[in-house]
Amino acid sequence: MPTEDIYPSYPIPESQETLYALLKDVEAWEKSQKDLWFWEKIGRLPFQLLDKLTPQSIQKKLGEAMDEVGSYVQTGGQYLVSEQGVLARLHQEAAAHSEHGMPGEPLTLEEARRSLPIVVMDEAARQLAQSRIAFATAQGATTGFGGLFTLAIDIPAILGLSLKTIQEIAITYGFDPKEKSERVFVIKCLQFASADIVGKKAVLGELADFGNEQRQRETLSQLQGWREVVAAYRDNFGWKKLFQLVPIAGMLFGAVLNRGTLQDVAEAATMLYRKRRILERLQRLRS
Repeated sequence: MPTEDIYPSYPIPESQETLYALLKDVEAWEKSQKDLWFWEKIGRLPFQLLDKLTPQSIQKKLGEAMDEVGSYVQTGGQYLVSEQGVLARLHQEAAAHSEHGMPGEPLTLEEARRSLPIVVMDEAARQLAQSRIAFATAQGATTGFGGLFTLAIDIPAILGLSLKTIQEIAITYGFDPKEKSERVFVIKCLQFASADIVGKKAVLGELADFGNEQRQRETLSQLQGWREVVAAYRDNFGWKKLFQLVPIAGMLFGAVLNRGTLQDVAEAATMLYRKRRILERLQRLRS
């Protein structure tokens, strides 16, 4: 059964007024991103300090992780998630919000994109984010236990988990992360989550009209130097990881920092994809 039949009063799920109200919320969030936390304002410790302390064998593993993230941009890498699992969660959430119930067959990505109300997408994204944040917290505590040597495991792991989380949120809002242009958007979300105030403004500018084909080509061209993007992400949050260098005590730092990292990533992805879906539906209403 097409999802339009499930929501008979919503051939497009929300009114123009509702969509503008939702857009206003996102714009308020964007405005809030123009300020930084105190510890980011006072400057970042150079990540080179960690490089000097880290044995070559561990540096090699970190380099391999960076290569894998680059492979994700080009080919999808190993971070593509289960689309059906995310769609099943959307299906469950849609059933909870629908007076008409839901058919037994799962949603398709196209049906979700076209017909599910944004409130359903928001709730599914929130649940997915909570799950990934909890996992990141436990992971940070585990890898923080061993100090320097397990830190080399933690950084690639949190990068991978961040990519997975953004992809899941992309699917939640009806976007397909298997498409190359969408993989570029995933990396831009990752970049935004860790950037300083100047970087955030630059990313928002690049994504302001991402649906425009010319804008997508420009952004894709910028990401041909993907290693710089990934290195910037590592540098921007890496200094905080220095607190994990102390064995055992690093458990607390690792849990708190990984939790904060995934919260930032999930929030950025949710708001940026949410905005794209709102703008796309407003365009449909106007046409």
